[in-house]
Amino acid sequence: MDIKLLLSYDIKAHRAEEYYRFIMGEFLPRVQTMGLVMAEGWQTVYGDYPSRLMAFVAAEGTHLLPTIQSEEWQALETRLDEFVENYEKMIVPIKPNFQFFIPHYRREI
Repeated sequence: MDIKLLLSYDIKAHRAEEYYRFIMGEFLPRVQTMGLVMAEGWQTVYGDYPSRLMAFVAAEGTHLLPTIQSEEWQALETRLDEFVENYEKMIVPIKPNFQFFIPHYRREI
C-alpha cells in the first residue's frame, strides 16, 4: 500500500519570517535529500484548523517509515518546533483526492 506523510501546524506569529527561511532554505532541501517529495502544501484561511498542511511521499527506492524514524528527521522536527505550534503528523494511505486529518485539539470539541 502506498502511504504519505501529513504534517499540520500553525506558524508562531512572531516567528513567521524565520519559519519561511527555515522551510525554504533548510527543511525542504534536507527532506528531499532524505528521499521524501513534497506532494502538496496547503494553507487554511478560514476556520479553526491548523494554518499549514504539507503532504510528503517517498521517492522511488525510499521507505517512508524508516526515514521519519531517523535521527536526521528527528532533528528537523525539533528545529521546526521552534517556529510552529500545534504540530502533528500522520501517515495515511494515498488517495486521489485532498486528504487531511482533524488535529487532536479539535477532536475534543
